[in-house]
Amino acid sequence: MSTTRNYRRSSRGNDFKYDFLLNFAVGGLLIIGTLLVYAGTRDWFKSSGLDPEYYLKRHTLNILIGALLAYGTTLIDYRLLRAYTPIVWAAAVLGLIIVLIPGLGSEVNGSKAWISLPGGFQLQPAELAKIAIIVGIAMILSDRDQVDKDPSDLDILKVLALSAVPVLLIVLQPDLGTVLIISASILAMIGASGAKPRWVVGLLLLAAAGGFVAVQSGVVNDYQVARLQSFVDPTSDPRATGYQLRQSRITIGSGGFFGKGLFNGPQTNGRFVPEQQTDFIFTVAGEEIGFLGCSVILGLFTLFFIRAFYICNRSRDLFGRLVSIGVIAWFAFQTFENIGMAMGLMPMTGVPLPFLSYGGSSMFANLIGVGLLHNIHSRSH
Repeated sequence: MSTTRNYRRSSRGNDFKYDFLLNFAVGGLLIIGTLLVYAGTRDWFKSSGLDPEYYLKRHTLNILIGALLAYGTTLIDYRLLRAYTPIVWAAAVLGLIIVLIPGLGSEVNGSKAWISLPGGFQLQPAELAKIAIIVGIAMILSDRDQVDKDPSDLDILKVLALSAVPVLLIVLQPDLGTVLIISASILAMIGASGAKPRWVVGLLLLAAAGGFVAVQSGVVNDYQVARLQSFVDPTSDPRATGYQLRQSRITIGSGGFFGKGLFNGPQTNGRFVPEQQTDFIFTVAGEEIGFLGCSVILGLFTLFFIRAFYICNRSRDLFGRLVSIGVIAWFAFQTFENIGMAMGLMPMTGVPLPFLSYGGSSMFANLIGVGLLHNIHSRSH
């Protein structure tokens, strides 16, 4: 009881320390993302007789709400979050079930992954499920009598059982991109926990076999199969996914070194790339701020990961280190997949670019993840 009281006493106070460089990286990405979202939607909405600042206002509101959620995440000592993990996990699973119920879930682009809210807002439970799974896995793998020993096979089976329920529900939506991101976090956390290498190798093989079976059995929708085919052969679907991939490459390449300037990209203003403010926000950067601007974006992401690894390395307990590893793997894979997708180097999976893309649920989850890193950072001093 005394330890719990000490955690609560120190959970918030004048000694709370934010990581300045982490905030600098995230703040820079948020500012650039806001400008890109505005640049990618202003002329399109204006030409349609709509409010040209519609997406700018909503994106700014999403950032403000996400910042409040991030701040709230720092209020409770992260070591006490272990006690609330079952509640967080159950809430995430409930949300994933609701989206599959006819009349409650909303379907967008062939995926039934959203819950409609008043005011035209939508909530995507799969984004928040990432956090629930990361915290749940960290709780299981750190709940050992002797933390210096490797986790047992039973511990790994518990992790897989905890992850299987939300992952299968996301597969049913279907949302292949989110499944891949969660899988990357699971593998990274299991590997970092000291589990036997055969578990990591076995899970990689199982994932490959599962993906093949999902495609062959029809679990993966036709449009998702078309995305994979377009990655292998961009001419296979020239009017849909192949068109989007081709236009994405043209848009990024047309910016040159310095770009054509914000709001001056003909490809962007002509709306040649669908979903440009969300999954393909990097094409706006490529055309309008060029190679130089894209390099600044990648530099800020690099700084973010350097600070995140620093926080992970300084964490005083296994739970904090594993949560940090899960968050790092999540952001690293999602960033690599999104930018690679826009450049034609990765299959199109429909995942947003962290901190830059428009999307409320994604922004909320991203900033909660940042809040967790700050929480671990401060309590490690």
